[in-house]
Amino acid sequence: MKKAALFILTLLSTLGLFNACNGLEEHYSTNPNYRLAFSVDTISFDTVFTTIGSATKQLMVYNPNAEAMNIQSIMLASGGESGFRLNVDGRKGDYFNNVGILEEDSMFIFIEVTIDPNNANQPLLVEDSIVFMSNAGRQSVLLEAYGQNMHLHKGGWKITQDTTLTNDLPHLVYDSITVTPGVTLRLAEGTTLYMHDKAKLIVSGTLLSEGTLENPVTIRGDRLDFILDDILPYDRTPGQWDGIRFTDESMGNRMEHTIVRNGTTGINLEASDPTNRKIEISNCQFTNMQTNVFRASNCQALISNTEFSNSGGTVVALIGGSYQFTHCTLANFMRLVERNTSCLALANNYSDENETPRYVPLSVRFDNCIIDGSYGTGMGEIMLCEDEANPINYHFNHCVLATEAIEDEHFEEVLFVTDSTAPIYRMTGGEANRYQFDFRPDTVISLGVGKADREVTAQYPIDRLGVNRMESSDGPSIGAYEFVQEEAKQ
Repeated sequence: MKKAALFILTLLSTLGLFNACNGLEEHYSTNPNYRLAFSVDTISFDTVFTTIGSATKQLMVYNPNAEAMNIQSIMLASGGESGFRLNVDGRKGDYFNNVGILEEDSMFIFIEVTIDPNNANQPLLVEDSIVFMSNAGRQSVLLEAYGQNMHLHKGGWKITQDTTLTNDLPHLVYDSITVTPGVTLRLAEGTTLYMHDKAKLIVSGTLLSEGTLENPVTIRGDRLDFILDDILPYDRTPGQWDGIRFTDESMGNRMEHTIVRNGTTGINLEASDPTNRKIEISNCQFTNMQTNVFRASNCQALISNTEFSNSGGTVVALIGGSYQFTHCTLANFMRLVERNTSCLALANNYSDENETPRYVPLSVRFDNCIIDGSYGTGMGEIMLCEDEANPINYHFNHCVLATEAIEDEHFEEVLFVTDSTAPIYRMTGGEANRYQFDFRPDTVISLGVGKADREVTAQYPIDRLGVNRMESSDGPSIGAYEFVQEEAKQ
């Protein structure tokens, strides 16, 4: 009998300890003046793709009072019909009762949301609230999210016949899109491709990206939230997806008014016949890549009115081939990834898989272009890797170059950057503008304003943003953007 009594006492003690460990206090305050406090009064989710779960947000619940409290219930006001989901102390659901919280203590609530699709292209606002019933009665925290419908492409989509993607809804790409040889993929104006982590676009056929000034084509990562709240969105963070690769078979590509950003490798042109045009690029922006922004091997490309900017590697790397750049801005002021090379790299040799040096002729011309970056003039933003017996055929005409002044036949009416602190651009990602970049000329005295070769400009009179260079009172300016006095004043 004594042994049985001892067993019961031990069991009760153990249960008491278990309850205490789970916060189930026997003496909760009934003081009606005791209220809970919350880390925020509203949990807001950035745009969430319908049927695709969101990132997880967290809410801190505080008991700032001198006694423990019992929260009689924590629940979603909608009863779970809105698509929001809760996790309270490791338990998932939409209703929880008798949740204890010790005096001057806190607890986490984690929130996710999945939004049902509809037929609209515009984001749909979904709202709910977390309702808390405790000593002081009802308290609540608002939940809100915008749901965006989309076309979902999963499982590695191989395009085997001519296909057009339109802007009726955004396109969310998991895995990859592959354009097979002999097939054309057309991206109509206003089309947006949201690329998931490691997603890629592989073009063995032909890509026609046909954006307009008013409705550009956009290819970017699919994260729509912030990596640092209210400071750094994922949309300004490199490495969000893989990149675009044009294989050796791909020819006759065209990209106009297209924005490609936040990938790992950017645009990669594999070697092909350099006597035939592989790609024509105009009025585009390629920016914010983890490695190279634009890399081309032994092919032919015609490029105008385009911005190449910000990478952890080289912004533009050309290894053999034939290229013409006109009114382009090449700039590297990357802050999120440590830079390890110059903005522009030109090479006419490489080592094959057996580490045997190979010579590939390179011919490249830059007219009215900017090549600049944060290395400063001491390091130089142009790197040449030449075959000893065969120099590179290159020419810079009426350009702004961040490198030491050079006087030879390769440089014609060139402005060399001698002061890296001089005002040239509107924003270069510093503390004042939170990683934002705007490579339009900042002032009328910015290097390159009014210094372009007018004969070249006459062939490209409209800049990337639709400004007429030939009608500018201060122009024409070097680079992809014309200086606009009125906008600068605003």
